[in-house]
Amino acid sequence: QVRLVESGGGLVQPGGSLRLSCAAPGTILSTFTLYTMGWYRQAPGKQRELVATFTNSGGTNYADAVKGRFTISKNNSRKTVYLQMNDLKPEDTAVYFCRGTAGSTESWGQGTQVTVSS
Repeated sequence: QVRLVESGGGLVQPGGSLRLSCAAPGTILSTFTLYTMGWYRQAPGKQRELVATFTNSGGTNYADAVKGRFTISKNNSRKTVYLQMNDLKPEDTAVYFCRGTAGSTESWGQGTQVTVSS
């Protein structure tokens, strides 16, 4: 497992933007690059749901609800995964979690709160 730390959440008005970061401090690059990374979110009383992930082949996959508004990216040299969120809606309000998988292992970050409200 790797330690994952999210940051960048906060309060934003509808139509605004946020950029979330997921860093892997203390993890060497060769280990970090073995992990397939993704973003998930969970609203109160609801199941955790997929938001955006990299595929095993290096492509991307997005939930229909965020397609065209969110972009997942990665900077391997910084061991950081990003989620650029544009045109935010109140229904995007949730705790956003970073997830990494490698083989049979799974790691989750602690989550960062995103609140979209006027």
